Amino acid sequence: MDFTTGGRLEVRITPSDVGKRVSVRLTIEGGNSGARFTDVVGVLTSWTGGVLCVTRRTGEEVRIAEASLVAGKVVPAAPARRRGPAATAAELDRAAARAWPPVESERLGAWELRAAGGFTRRANSVLPLGDPGVPVEEALRLVTAWYAERGLPAYIQVSTGAEGTQELLAAELAAHGWSQEVSAEIRIAALAPLADLDADVSRVALSQDIDEAWLARYQRSASAEPAPEVLRVLGGGPSVWFATIATAEAGSETENEGVPAAIGRCVVDGRWAGFTAVETDPRLRRQGLATAVMTALARKALEEGASAAYLQVETDNDGARALYEGMGFTLHHRYHHWRAPHENHR
Repeated sequence: MDFTTGGRLEVRITPSDVGKRVSVRLTIEGGNSGARFTDVVGVLTSWTGGVLCVTRRTGEEVRIAEASLVAGKVVPAAPARRRGPAATAAELDRAAARAWPPVESERLGAWELRAAGGFTRRANSVLPLGDPGVPVEEALRLVTAWYAERGLPAYIQVSTGAEGTQELLAAELAAHGWSQEVSAEIRIAALAPLADLDADVSRVALSQDIDEAWLARYQRSASAEPAPEVLRVLGGGPSVWFATIATAEAGSETENEGVPAAIGRCVVDGRWAGFTAVETDPRLRRQGLATAVMTALARKALEEGASAAYLQVETDNDGARALYEGMGFTLHHRYHHWRAPHENHR
C-alpha cells in the first residue's frame, strides 16, 4: 500500500478524519531485530490524548499511540462484494430484522427497540440504523430503562465492515462501559445457484405452519411447550416456510422418536430469502441433509419471486461457516451484540 510522496512516508490523516476509513502504518517493537512496521485498515473512531482508535471490519478495536504512527491516509469505503447480489448493510440488517420480528417494539428516532421475552438476542436488542434523535448518552439511558422495565438486559446490535456501518457507535458504547458479547456474520449469495445444487429434495417436507416435530429438533425451543414468544418470532415475517426431513426419510433412527433428522426455516421478503434455524441431528451430519433443506427452501423462494439469499452465522461456528461457504455464501459484513454494564440491570 503506497503511503509515500516523493519517496517519503507521510501521515496524511488528522483528527478531523474521525468516521472515515483509513489505512495507517505504525512501528512496533521487534525484539532483537529492532522496530518493524505493521499496517492497520479500518474506521478511525477517535483520536484523543495522543491515541488513535481504529475499528477493523471484524469489529476489533485497535488502539495506536500517535507517537508510533509513521504513515496514514484516508482510503475508500470497503469495496462491494464481487460475488453475490449487491446490497447495503442497512438493507440487509432491515431484511434480517423483518425475518426475525420481535413481539414488542418501540422507536427512538431511527433506532428500533425490540423485545420478545428474552428469546434470542436478535429479537431482544436495539437495531440502531440512524440517529436516535437525542444525544447518544441520553439514548443509552433510555434504552437501558426500556429493557429494565421488561426484566431484560439491554443489548444493541452494531454492524461493522461495510459502507455505512456503525463503527462510531461501537466506540461510543465501549466508552460508556458497554461490552461486546457475541459476533456474527451476514453472508449473501445468489439464490438460483443455491436452488440448483445437486441435492435430494424429495425427502424434504415444506409447510408454512410450524409443528411439534419441527420444534423438537430446534435447539432453542428447550421445552415441550415453547413460550408464546418463541412461536411468534419463528412464525413472523412476510412469507415463512419451514422445512423438515423426517428420521425415516433420512434412512436412520434417532434416540428421540418423532424428532426430525433435519430442519430449516426461510423467510421470503421481496427479492430476499433469509435462511435461519438450519439444524441437523449431530449423528447424521455430512450426509447432505442440510444441503437438501437449503435447496428445497431456495426453490420455494424462487417460486415466490426472490432472487437473493442471506443468512447469519456466529463467527465461532466453523462447521456452519464452512458449509455455507461451500454453498456459495460470501461474507458481506458482521454484527455484534453489545450489552449494557451489568450494574444497570440490578
